[in-house]
Amino acid sequence: MHFAFLAYVVLGGFLAWRWPKAFWPHLAAAAWGLTVVTFSLRCPLTSIEHWARRRAGQAGVERGFIDQYIEGVLYPARYTHYLQVLVGVLVVGSYVGLYVKYRNRRDTTRRSKKMSEPPATV
Repeated sequence: MHFAFLAYVVLGGFLAWRWPKAFWPHLAAAAWGLTVVTFSLRCPLTSIEHWARRRAGQAGVERGFIDQYIEGVLYPARYTHYLQVLVGVLVVGSYVGLYVKYRNRRDTTRRSKKMSEPPATV
């Protein structure tokens, strides 16, 4: 679940290019991701993971999901800030691309309507 959620936070804005209704759920997910990183909050998915591990007889993990499984494993910890900025750029870039795409579509629709209207008579 964590990997899927993180992938959605990073790349979900691009889904809205194809499915515009995906914008609002992604905005909520991106806002949650930003909040967790900014204020060092504990993600509910992490709490559920720890609970499930303890129920299975395993020791709970003291660190969060990113700290435990991603940072230091997929990339060196010293690059964390750069990757957070990169994720922010990707999310904002996906929203800018979405805006440009739908603004262009709206402008094209307006132009085609103007061309199909009969000329105004005086």
